[in-house]
Order: sequence, then structure tokens, then C-alpha cells
Amino acid sequence: MNITHRQSATPAAGQSVNDDELQVSIPHVSPQEKDLFIKRGTPQFIRVTLALFSAGLATFALLYCVQPIMPVLSLDFGVSPAASSLSLSAATGLMAIGLLFTGPISDAVGRKNVMVVGLMLAAACTLICSVMTSWHAILVMRALVGLSLSGVAAVAMTYLSEEIHPSVVAFSMGLYISGNSIGGMSGRLVTGVLTDFVSWRVAIAFIGVLALLSASMFWKILPASRHFRASSLSLRKLVINFRIHWRDSGLPLLFAEGFLLMGSFVTMFNYIGYRLLGAPYHLSQALVGILSIAYLMGTYSSPKAGALTAVYGRGPILIGALIMMLVGILVTAFTSVWLVFIGMAMVTAGFFAAHSVASGWIGKRARRAKGQASSLYLFCYYAGSSVAGTLGGVFWNKFSWTGITGYICVMLIIAVGIGYRLMKLPESRIIRS
Repeated sequence: MNITHRQSATPAAGQSVNDDELQVSIPHVSPQEKDLFIKRGTPQFIRVTLALFSAGLATFALLYCVQPIMPVLSLDFGVSPAASSLSLSAATGLMAIGLLFTGPISDAVGRKNVMVVGLMLAAACTLICSVMTSWHAILVMRALVGLSLSGVAAVAMTYLSEEIHPSVVAFSMGLYISGNSIGGMSGRLVTGVLTDFVSWRVAIAFIGVLALLSASMFWKILPASRHFRASSLSLRKLVINFRIHWRDSGLPLLFAEGFLLMGSFVTMFNYIGYRLLGAPYHLSQALVGILSIAYLMGTYSSPKAGALTAVYGRGPILIGALIMMLVGILVTAFTSVWLVFIGMAMVTAGFFAAHSVASGWIGKRARRAKGQASSLYLFCYYAGSSVAGTLGGVFWNKFSWTGITGYICVMLIIAVGIGYRLMKLPESRIIRS
């Protein structure tokens, strides 16, 4: 039996939207076109998985490699913890801005080209950053790293939603995000441990070289898009799509969820190093870096959450993951270093599970211009890293880890409330006949 997908053009109550702005349709998919979707277990699926896993790994290693060495940067350049956090916030802030443009650009010129160029440029900027001697020059290069990586972050999710068979998109998204988690762990682990034995500059350069190798592999093995259809890059169309995304009953809530998720997660990792390097722990830089293995929890939780959504639905899994984060950050308030690590692991597992669910939900709700919708979600996501992560420095300076714990708890409680509202919403308007 043929299945036709059609989206309603009926605006929500109280909205006044022109018919030409809301006329959206998904073309009939013929049996021949259905066969072009990449299915689980095929060689193409393995290539896509390896390619995007390596891209996610390189992206997050480049982005977060400075996080465990923030105390070292504070000493080397004579800056405060909040100022040192700008080495990450500058990257995530420019990444957020870049996402507003790279998603729509990919809608016009294609997915793979944008991702390859972005990854190559980010690796090159990281190598240049490793030889900069001025703090402000380092911040500029870090900002360029983030801007370049914006070409990977939003487009990867859109590529998966277009090319992977719909029955395994959630699973594939989870595998991609697990690559993100390993990348975040690898970047932190490599720089955190190496800095105890060699200069932080050598550690950063090493990450840059690894990212170049990952970018080369990504370029060679990622299959070309089969379902991509170029759209014109007109300002009017961008504005219309922007308005439609924000008028959806669920998308703005998902955007807010992304801000709170990333803001909570990055704040914890930004300042946990300062806590563990000081009294009563006095851990070495290498040991603090090794604690980044907590990221392995995200490698398991993200694909697991994607699979569980097919059984229990997105809402319950999202709320459960947020509650896990909330319990985890409370556990870090205890003094025992083992409890601190367990709390970090819980926050990490919950974060990647929640992000996997929320990012996959974007493609489900977006009625058109899915690349732009993903970009808006990730704009808010990385804005949370930049804004909330830097603001956390104020709580750290005034109230130490107690302030950080309370600050993150407030964000997560709000996120749980938003998750509950999302759970009560109907799914995207898709009529099956």
C-alpha cells in the first residue's frame, strides 16, 4: 500500500499567516526512491556511521580541548577563571552565530561540502592557535574554530534525517551523538593528561593533527547525498521559514531545552577542574583530565535513548534523562572524590541522552527547511554553553561549588518543566492515508 505524507497548512489558533507561507508538502515517495534510503546493516550504513562518528569526534575534541586546561591558561596568561572560560565560550558563541547561516547555506549548496570545509578549517585554526602568544589572539583563533565547526554541527543531523531510513534515524542520531561524547572526552583527556608532561601548546597541536586526519577520512568515505534537493538562498524565504519555526508549538520549547541542557553541562565541566585542583583534593592536572572518561557514559546513553524513544516516546525519555542530570549534579556536592565522579558520570549520561532525544525531535517537528530548524536548535544549544557557561564563573567566584550546584539545579528544574510541556504536545502534523 502506498503511503503519502502531507502536512497540514492550518495555522495554530490566534495566528495570522498567509497561505503561501504555510503551503508545505512532502512529495510522494515512489518505491524506487524508498530503496535509496540507507538501511541498517548495509555497507552504506557502516560508511555513514564511521564518517559521522569521526566528524563528531573531531568536532567535539576541537571544541572542548581547552576545557581541562583552563586553570593552566589562568596561570600562564594571568587571567581569572571566568576570563579563562572565554577560551571555550568564544568558540561556542561564534559557533552559535555561524549556525544561523551554515544550515541555510547547506540547504542551498549541499550537506557534504559544507561539513568537509568546516572541519578542515577548524583543524587548521587549532594548529595556528597552538603557536599564538597573545591571550587575545588565542581567543580570536578559538572564535574562528567555533565558526568553522558550525558547518558540521547542524548539517550532520540534517544529513542523517535525509539519507537514513526513517525507521533507524533515531538510532543513527544516537550513534552520531555518541561520537560527539567520545570526541568531547578525547579532547579533554588528551590535553588534560599531556599538559602534565608537555606544554599545553603541544597538546593542542596534537588535537589539531588528529582532527585533520579525521576530516580526511570523513571526506573520503561519506556517501554523497541522494535525497538532497537544493533550495534557493533568498532572504525572504529564510524569514518565512524562521517565522514558521518559531510559531510551531513545540520547536521554541526544544530550542529553550537545548540552551538549558548545554548551559548546565558545560558549566559543570568548566569549573570542576578548579574544584579538584584545589583543597581538599589537590589532584594533578593529569588526574583531572582522566576524569573525562565520564564521557563514556554518553557513548552508551545517547544511542540507548534513541532506541527507547521508539518504545516509550520522546517525552518520558527526555524527562527521565533530565532528572538523571539533576540527581547527578546534587551528588557532586558531596566531598568524596568518588561521589563527585559518580555525579559527573550521571550528569554526562543524562545530558547525552536528553540531547539525543531533543535533537531528533527537531527533525520530526520541523515542517520545512529542516537544516534551518536544526541550526536554530544548535544556536540556542551553543548559546547556552557560551552565556550560561561564562555566567557560571560568577557563581564559582562568589559561592564556590555550592553556587555552581544551585545554579545548575535551577536550569535543570526549568528544563524538566519544559520537557513536561513538550510531552503533552501532539506530534508533527503528519496525515497518513
